[in-house]
Amino acid sequence: PGMALPLALPAAAAALAALAALLLVLICIIAHVTAKNMPTLHRHEEEKYFISAEGRKESLPSIHDPPTKELSVVVPSYNEEDRLPHMMDEALDYLEKRQKRDPSFTYEVIVVNDGSKDQTTKVAMKYCKKYGSDKVRVLSLVKNRGKGGAVRMGVFGSRGKKILMADADGATEFADIEKVEEGLKNLQPWPNQMAISCGSRAHLEKDSIAKRSYFRTLLMYGFHFLVWFLCVKEIRDTQCGFKLLTREAALQTFSTLHIERWAFDVELLYIAQCLGIPIAEVAVNWTEIEGSKLVPFWSWLQMGRDLLFIRLRYMTGAWQIETRKCN
Repeated sequence: PGMALPLALPAAAAALAALAALLLVLICIIAHVTAKNMPTLHRHEEEKYFISAEGRKESLPSIHDPPTKELSVVVPSYNEEDRLPHMMDEALDYLEKRQKRDPSFTYEVIVVNDGSKDQTTKVAMKYCKKYGSDKVRVLSLVKNRGKGGAVRMGVFGSRGKKILMADADGATEFADIEKVEEGLKNLQPWPNQMAISCGSRAHLEKDSIAKRSYFRTLLMYGFHFLVWFLCVKEIRDTQCGFKLLTREAALQTFSTLHIERWAFDVELLYIAQCLGIPIAEVAVNWTEIEGSKLVPFWSWLQMGRDLLFIRLRYMTGAWQIETRKCN
């Protein structure tokens, strides 16, 4: 009987290892079978237009066209009637002043209303009327696609040489675009004109932990670990919504993007890594704004699942990274 216990332990360990391997194979099969081959780029008829300041329907340009602006700012917005004005006031104030200083600097702001149930479109259209639809455009999606889906729709209808993703809550100080521009510049020479510069809150982590519950801190560390372990090694903060891409980098990454909800940033950077696109991470000023759409536990759970599936689907070849030509 004394010998039975030590012999039982390796057998139990082997059984557990076999079970874990079986589980991994099962997850791989599920990830592969449930994968949609290529992202759906379906546009509803109403999504091919934006409404001009005069109320006319105008056709959206395409990212495949040559750029006609220096900068496009894409603002995904879902039920943002309260938070959008602060962000738009700050952004447009900065952009107008910069244009006065340097007339060769041209810009557009594209607000993508992601199937909101509130007055987001009405609020955004006020800015379109004030600044004109060459500078401010509102693209309304027929139904909610998720943040990644909304950003992609805005990116595909943009005219800028550089494209900035910026959150509607205005959590990042808009003038910090100069910091991410500097980050982009420092990556030169850009291979095939492709580079990405990410705003980052990693330097604020210590302060934010002091204000967060243990549970949220634990979730945050768990998420960071999964991102690092499964997908993106070099970037500490993948989730800051302030990212600047060259037009070519935006075309390549968003053409391959599959994830349309919160974890889309991670897939975007994973694709960029696989394509050898250089990525900078730059500290920006960031303030937590009330009204986040993230439901702590469930959103993190969904993100964790997405991270695992991103890695497995690319690993098993269910998803492929294709390269597109920019005209």
